[in-house]
Amino acid sequence: MARSYVLNHVHCVFATKQRRATINDPASVWAYIRGIARNCHFDMLAIGGTNNHVHLLLTLPAGRNLSDVMRDIKANSSRFIRTTSRLFAWQDGYAGVSVSPSQIAAVRKYIANQDEHHRTRRFEDEYLTLLKCAGATFDLADVFG
Repeated sequence: MARSYVLNHVHCVFATKQRRATINDPASVWAYIRGIARNCHFDMLAIGGTNNHVHLLLTLPAGRNLSDVMRDIKANSSRFIRTTSRLFAWQDGYAGVSVSPSQIAAVRKYIANQDEHHRTRRFEDEYLTLLKCAGATFDLADVFG
């Protein structure tokens, strides 16, 4: 084969330290994270969340690993958020679950409806459900630190 073709879509979820409501202006944070994606040369297909967590749907390029991309997103967005909230921090860790191309529209819709979704469901419950549905092996004592 003369070329490599890689489609690696990932739904990532991460929370603020102790899941505190410290994202005061989500729209500006989402815009900033989109800028990080542009500067780091990966596609951000969707972004959303609430004042204590973020959902991303991204396309991971060939040659990049998810842990480096997440480090770039969390480190750079932390610096930005700390300009208005000195005590801001992301919680260690994240979830990264692969998404079939046939499910991209459903995941985009899910991410777009986070405010409505969290009127009836806590982030902790959502996160555990995501891990379970993805078949992740985890120790509950270690999930939230």
